[in-house]
Amino acid sequence: MDMNRNKTAWRQMGAMAAACLIMALVEGLWKPGYALKSLCKLPLFLGLPLLFASQGLTQPVKTYFAGWRKGLRLGLPLGGGVFLFLLGAYALLGPYFDFSAVTGALETNMGVTGRNFWLVSLYIALINSFLEEFFFRGFGFLSLSESLGRKWACLFSSLLFALYHVAIMASWFSLALFSLLTAGLAAAGLLFNWLDSRTNSLYPSWFVHICANLAINTIGFLLFGLL
Repeated sequence: MDMNRNKTAWRQMGAMAAACLIMALVEGLWKPGYALKSLCKLPLFLGLPLLFASQGLTQPVKTYFAGWRKGLRLGLPLGGGVFLFLLGAYALLGPYFDFSAVTGALETNMGVTGRNFWLVSLYIALINSFLEEFFFRGFGFLSLSESLGRKWACLFSSLLFALYHVAIMASWFSLALFSLLTAGLAAAGLLFNWLDSRTNSLYPSWFVHICANLAINTIGFLLFGLL
C-alpha cells in the first residue's frame, strides 16, 4: 500500500468511526424521537460517502450498485433463511431471556410506540437497511478494500457495524443476551461482507439485511402486542 492510499484509508476509517460516535451520542445523550434521529443519520451515513467520492478519495458510489440480478439470486434465498432462523431463535430463546425492556427503551429513548411502530418498521426494513449497507458495506468494505485491502476492510467494517449497534442497544437487554447479540452482529457483518465480495456490490447484503429487519420487526410486533 503506498503512502497516499494509506493516508486515505486512515482518513476514511477515522471519518466512519467519528460518524458512529456522533450517532452513539445522539442515541445516548440527546435521545431525540426516531424521526429526528433518522434525519441526523442521513448526512453521516449517506452524505459522508458521497463527499469522499466527490473529492476523488474513493471510488464512485455507482460502483456499489453493479449486478443487481446476481445479488438478488444470491441474497434473497439466504435472506429467507435468515428470516426463519431469527424467528426460530426468538421462539426457542424467548422463554429464557427477558425482552420486556425492549419496548420500554423504544418508547422512552425514541418515541416508538405500538401506534407508530407500523410506519417505523417499514422505514427500518427498507430505508434504514439501505443506509447501513451503503455506509458499512459500500463505503466501509467495497470502497475501503481499494486502499486498505479486502481482509482488513472486512474486519474493520464488521467490527464497526457491531459496535455501532451495541451503542444503540446497550440498555435494552440483559448482559448475557447483550453479549450474544454483539457476537451475532459481528458475525452478520462478516457474512454481509463475504456476500458482497461475490458480486462487488452491496445488493446481496442489502437483500439479506431487509429480510433480517423484517424478522426483527415481526418480533417487535409481538412484543408490542400487535400480532
